[in-house]
Amino acid sequence: MRTGKLTIAASIFGILALTGCDKLKSRDQLNQGVLAFKNAKYSEAVDHFKQAIALDENNPNARLYLATAYMSQWIPGAESPENTEMANKAREEFSKVLEKNPNEPTAIASLASLSYNEASSLPPDKKLEKLDEAAKWYKRLIEVDPKNKEAYYSLGVIAWAKWYPQDMLARANAHMKPEDPGPLKDKKVKEELKAQYGPIIDEGMAYLNKALEIDPRYEDAMSYLNLLIREKADLLDSPDEYKEQVKIADGWIQKALDTKKAKAAEAAAHGNGITAETSK
Repeated sequence: MRTGKLTIAASIFGILALTGCDKLKSRDQLNQGVLAFKNAKYSEAVDHFKQAIALDENNPNARLYLATAYMSQWIPGAESPENTEMANKAREEFSKVLEKNPNEPTAIASLASLSYNEASSLPPDKKLEKLDEAAKWYKRLIEVDPKNKEAYYSLGVIAWAKWYPQDMLARANAHMKPEDPGPLKDKKVKEELKAQYGPIIDEGMAYLNKALEIDPRYEDAMSYLNLLIREKADLLDSPDEYKEQVKIADGWIQKALDTKKAKAAEAAAHGNGITAETSK
């Protein structure tokens, strides 16, 4: 009876030792994959990450890195079967990450980015579907990370991407050039567009303002706020109202330029400071 217990104990110890060994091997494969990834050897990185997962299914980072390696090989807009496969593999692996950790922010942000970039090469109806899919992911990212300024900014950009083509189409139909002052001439068209796109534009502006609340020096958000204000002005009733909104939009683009210039000056001053410190 004692011998039997010793045999069982030895077996358990052996299993635990093998498990520990596999975990160490998995970690080693992960480290090799990260090194390959940093050197832009993505195919090699994929192989290492796959081995890391095979050795330890619970390795917390291996699948996230695997998904990222697939996504890094995907080229937005390219229509080859191989490129499409990379996007599908990335989506599949990010989804598996979320199965174990539904609030993993990198996976959510990556799926949002993937959907948004896929939209660029699609026909109008399919593009809108993909933009909606991207918006869904960005909203989920905000639930997980309420201070994520990029998520709010991206939702503002999506609102602009939905509205801008419609505004340009309405201008073209009215024989107005993009640079011609507004608002749109056809009152019926304006009312239809206002009903359909007014809430989208307002929501986009609210998201951009939230991004600026988080980071008051977020010049990209300023630039898109300028665009939405400027193009929403096409839905106004009078030229005077249009001019007033364009003036506000001009203020935002100037603020974006000033902020960008100030950041460049700060970066240059910081760089000079480092150089001076190093030269001592």
